[in-house]
Amino acid sequence: MAEKTIGILTGGGDCPGLNAVIRAVVRKGITAYRYRFRGILKGWKGMMECDWEPLGLEEISGILPKGGTILGTSRTNPFKEEDGGEIVVDNMRRMKLDALVAIGGEDTLGVANKLASMSVPIVGVPKTIDNDLNGTDYTFGFDTAVNIVTEAIDRIHTTAESHNRVMVIEVMGRHSGWIALHAGLAGGADMILIPEQKYTIQEIVSTIRKRHERGKDFSIVVVAEGAQLGGIGQLVAHAVEEGTSYETRVTVLGHLQRGGTPTAFDRVLGTRFGIAAIDLVHAGDFGKMVSLQGNEIVAIPLAEAVNQLKLVDQELYDLATVFFG
Repeated sequence: MAEKTIGILTGGGDCPGLNAVIRAVVRKGITAYRYRFRGILKGWKGMMECDWEPLGLEEISGILPKGGTILGTSRTNPFKEEDGGEIVVDNMRRMKLDALVAIGGEDTLGVANKLASMSVPIVGVPKTIDNDLNGTDYTFGFDTAVNIVTEAIDRIHTTAESHNRVMVIEVMGRHSGWIALHAGLAGGADMILIPEQKYTIQEIVSTIRKRHERGKDFSIVVVAEGAQLGGIGQLVAHAVEEGTSYETRVTVLGHLQRGGTPTAFDRVLGTRFGIAAIDLVHAGDFGKMVSLQGNEIVAIPLAEAVNQLKLVDQELYDLATVFFG
């Protein structure tokens, strides 16, 4: 029986834990199933251009603790280009791929779902630091981002207290506030603003004033970027300073949140996802995404994963409000 050749790609923004997935897929695929692997370079861009390199045990050696992705990535979406889906299907034949493992977020897996509907043998692995993919409790990269943001809050806390300032910290989270909420809770934030909740400037100012009136002369406000797209941190800082006369500063953490070494949790989760993904390939169970539900790795239809975003639970947000002000 001829060896099967499997392609692997990583799409969208880089994320700690991607290399753990690649390593697991290739390691088990070679040692247990005798597969060959081709690493598709720069995500779907590589599939559009037949750009790949061999992936073997030598290539995956030592990559577990590394951030980013050894395959590179892009935000290319084939279905936004003329006949893009057909080009990907044709290039799978040209590259002699028997199946494809796509690691990415909503957009990357949306492409995978459309290809699955075209009978492409494909398996998805969920990746986003925002933790907003449906059908999985956690995505790898989220834990690393939360730890980075929590450490930043701890460091900024000392400056806020020393200078009697209000410090506004803007974090990632375009559509959901998972990072802001978890890191804000862990870092002892005095207010957390997320896209899922509506706020008025008056409410924000009132909360900060209330805190100062009970004798606290500094405050930490954590803001998800999607609470208002485009400079939300600066907007909140300006409003607080104008409304309270308290000296206010803003820190935008930006790409710091998704760079660097993955946490132990993300390395283990990425590894578990990778093993489960190549097992699905071996079983011929395509059109699925691996996911974490409770402590179990399960397979769900790709269509279920991309049909809606997973937003912050109201119950968890209500818990956080106990510590506001």
